[in-house]
Amino acid sequence: MTRLSRPSVLIALAALSVSACATPPPPPPIPGGPGAGPVLRDWRGIVTAGDRDRYGRLDAAWDLALQQARRQRGSGDLASTGELIDPDAARPSVAPPPGDYRCRTVKLGSQGGEDGLGYVVYGWFACRIEQTPNGLKFVKTTGSQRPAGLLFPENDRRMVLLGSMALADEPPANSYGQRPDRDLVAVLERIGERRWRLVLPWPQYESNLDLIELVPA
Repeated sequence: MTRLSRPSVLIALAALSVSACATPPPPPPIPGGPGAGPVLRDWRGIVTAGDRDRYGRLDAAWDLALQQARRQRGSGDLASTGELIDPDAARPSVAPPPGDYRCRTVKLGSQGGEDGLGYVVYGWFACRIEQTPNGLKFVKTTGSQRPAGLLFPENDRRMVLLGSMALADEPPANSYGQRPDRDLVAVLERIGERRWRLVLPWPQYESNLDLIELVPA
């Protein structure tokens, strides 16, 4: 075993002293921790196979639903919806501010073919955009069909919602991927100064395209 000379020992002790007094670098921020902001995974890593298929056929849902709405009888004033039923109405700066909203659902097309209603325009209900640790969340709080889900950034004109549906007097839906018959995928778009829409292609029930209009309450 090699013995260190006294000068070598003193140099080594001095180096250890300097190292012990040095300030360690700050730890990296924890995703989602204080000051880090919400961190969302890419929705493509979460979406089910069924909803991925629905999203991929969004344009086809628009085409069929609008064709049926224009030639079949319906319920409500479809002409009053304006840009809500324009497939190309999306504007930049899509992210909605958190808060309370009024919302109404417009169903386009019929899963029952020519015998069904081509469109149904419903009245206004209550909805909310919430800021959560996982990002923005949409919740429809009143009505017999109450979708809810997280909004994932896609681009400046589109966010993607993955959510689930609560029916009747059930508690709020929070089970995406656990009940395929309640899962839904939607696209959020801004279509006016203070006006947004959720576009749900190939919903589980009744229509071929659902639109949920949102305006601040």
